Amino acid sequence: MAAMEMDNVECVSSIDGNEDEEMQLAISHSNQHAHPHQYSSKPHGVVAVGLAPTSVHELLECPVCTNSMYPPIHQCHNGHTLCSTCKSRVHNRCPTCRQELGDIRCLALEKVAESLELPCKFFSLGCAEIFPYYSKLKHETVCNFRPYNCPYAGSECSVTGDIPYLVAHLRDDHKVDMHTGCTFNHRYVKSNPREVENATWMLTVFNCFGQYFCLHFEAFQLGMAPVYMAFLRFMGDEIEARNYSYSLEVGANGRKLTWEGTPRSIRDSHRKVRDSHDGLIIQRNMALFFSGGDRKELKLRVTGRIWKEQQNQDAGLCTPNLST
Repeated sequence: MAAMEMDNVECVSSIDGNEDEEMQLAISHSNQHAHPHQYSSKPHGVVAVGLAPTSVHELLECPVCTNSMYPPIHQCHNGHTLCSTCKSRVHNRCPTCRQELGDIRCLALEKVAESLELPCKFFSLGCAEIFPYYSKLKHETVCNFRPYNCPYAGSECSVTGDIPYLVAHLRDDHKVDMHTGCTFNHRYVKSNPREVENATWMLTVFNCFGQYFCLHFEAFQLGMAPVYMAFLRFMGDEIEARNYSYSLEVGANGRKLTWEGTPRSIRDSHRKVRDSHDGLIIQRNMALFFSGGDRKELKLRVTGRIWKEQQNQDAGLCTPNLST
């Protein structure tokens, strides 16, 4: 995604709180060491109940990607096995003995797998659940302990991790602005507002109620019309995100647009949220009207607040801060 240049952005926060080689590369890639807070494909020190350390469940580990193998499990004439995904990656040649694989299924190993119970692969991240072998994969696609994708939308970032790791990653690697508080007051300035591309303009992270929220503001084409959009995402799971609400407001010259909603979880991609129009959308003509009469410069002030549902005033409910 191309980045859009900004002549001036001011953020004001109101604070309140290749074969052999390819094969070797594939194997090497699978053995890269992950950050302690990042995704780990193998649970540490955990085996299925009743199995020795050199157990059947280890035979079910693909030698290329190291993930658990699910049917169809392939084998060479010498009996070495690997998963169906990696069979194409190694050009149909056994990574262990270099013999051609053919289309031999290891039916015995597939049958044995049916009797196994294994821990979730996110055990090291906190999931203590044990599942029948063929149920484990389904669970792992929705496990609450699975790592999150980096929420930064201005580049193709493949980093994953838990929330504390991603917060540090956003701050140190993406140089994202970090603020504390549940109210905000941002000004966005662009000298040529007619240069609209699919580009993220800004991401700001807020620490509020002991949680982290991502405020996005960007310009993109909605059909034939250029628009500006602001929306909030919660750094956590969807169920927890429902505990919070937020409002956004933009305006000038006696007019204003407001938005109120629930922040989307970062489990939903930035593009998914944007394309669902779940946020404050400002048409360009209205944005230019808010910016003044000459229509030559974009000047928008977006204010907003975050609050926790079912929290009374005695517990410290955040109040709007719309000061200039």
